[in-house]
Amino acid sequence: MASNTRKIVGGLGWSFGERILAQGVSFLVSIILARILAPDEFGVISLILVFINIANVFVANGFGESLIQKKDADKTDFSTVFWCGFALSIILVLIIWVLAPFISAFYNKPELTMPMRILSLKLILASLNSIQQAYISKHLLFRKMFFATLIGTIISAFVGIGMAYEGLGVWALVAQYLTNSAIDTIALAFLVKWHPEMIFSSIAAKKLIGYSWKITGAALINELYTQIRSLIIGKVYSTADLAYYNKGNTFPQVIMTNINTAVNKVFFPVMSNYGNDREGLKQFTRKSLKGTALVTFPIIAFLIASADKVIPFLLTEKWSFSIPYLRILCLYWIVQPIQTTNWQVLKASGRSDLCLILEILKKTIGIILVACTMFISVRALAWSSVVFAGISMIINMIPNNTIIDYSVFEQFKDLFPIILMTVIATLCAWSVSFVPLYYLFSIMIELVVCFGMYMFMTYFYLKSQEPELLSTVVSKIKGLTKR
Repeated sequence: MASNTRKIVGGLGWSFGERILAQGVSFLVSIILARILAPDEFGVISLILVFINIANVFVANGFGESLIQKKDADKTDFSTVFWCGFALSIILVLIIWVLAPFISAFYNKPELTMPMRILSLKLILASLNSIQQAYISKHLLFRKMFFATLIGTIISAFVGIGMAYEGLGVWALVAQYLTNSAIDTIALAFLVKWHPEMIFSSIAAKKLIGYSWKITGAALINELYTQIRSLIIGKVYSTADLAYYNKGNTFPQVIMTNINTAVNKVFFPVMSNYGNDREGLKQFTRKSLKGTALVTFPIIAFLIASADKVIPFLLTEKWSFSIPYLRILCLYWIVQPIQTTNWQVLKASGRSDLCLILEILKKTIGIILVACTMFISVRALAWSSVVFAGISMIINMIPNNTIIDYSVFEQFKDLFPIILMTVIATLCAWSVSFVPLYYLFSIMIELVVCFGMYMFMTYFYLKSQEPELLSTVVSKIKGLTKR
């Protein structure tokens, strides 16, 4: 058991480090581009990524997870799933090449066509990379993923930043994305033992696709809903409005997506191994829920309190219209770890059918909210996402009352102390935000106050509620200080 715990903690550390590294550099590149490009130009990138991300769902979701969920997946299963994904990626690239001019005409942005076509090549790389990542997740080999990402991220960062300073604008981000994907895939080909073979089993394909299409369907519905606001803003309002909205969303999204991705990669295979052990899965889920909340909530609290300093300092005053969107969308992202943890239980329990049903229900509600607010204002659309997030969180929680006997009330009871600490830390940071100082000094003071107060309260919370976890954290810190 201790050995398994070390593997989980180690895997989570490497996975989280890999996500922070990858998204951190991408975030840095996007900040540099935001300082160089006008908001309207940056909005063009946002529109391109909407369509690429939707297409990417078909090759990056479902197939890999079906391999992780199947306990005895062998080389035939891995190769079969790869060839299915590879064929699908070729079809999707051809579709995007054909549709790109029509999409450009719809948005009256002819400059969309070629960047969209070139960036679509990323889908072919994703068909291989998603299976490589599935192999890594299944065997908890996240250390290899970290080093592959390290190589790809550093090289692609130089490519993106160099092209940005040469005045190539949109193409700088296109090149950065493609370079990163290509090098990640090549590096993993050397670091991971698995490689695609000329093997295909129709029996294996039928069984694995029977599980994966439901996960893919749920992920597609989620992605379409996630991107629908960008599609509407880009058409009904302007690409500049879209840029402000997306840039406000970027800060919490980068943080929460990294944490969610790291948690997903580690917790999903671990949860899958519990099988019919409901009590064991429940206790693991409780620790996961509280652990991710303890890490993520104070970060969001700081962003809400310091948004009016962070945006102008990092992106310059021309992006100040993003400030209200940052604060609103922080409320959307803060509940994502709760949704993700509950969602992982459904997938690990083999309930992909329930995943699809719930996703349809949630997104139907979401579409109604979008329809009610789309012509009011961009800010109203942002608030509709917050309402949707709260409803989705409850819907994701409900089934686990039956699956692992973990009720909605019990989950909120576990989360209440963390929520209370977060509110107090936010108010403390906000109380010093009115001191007239230069942006950097004000940010530093708010950061110290927010996290200082939160860590102080967390210490006493862990001491009374999670003494074993506190002992582990303290011993880890002592170990690091001795090195």
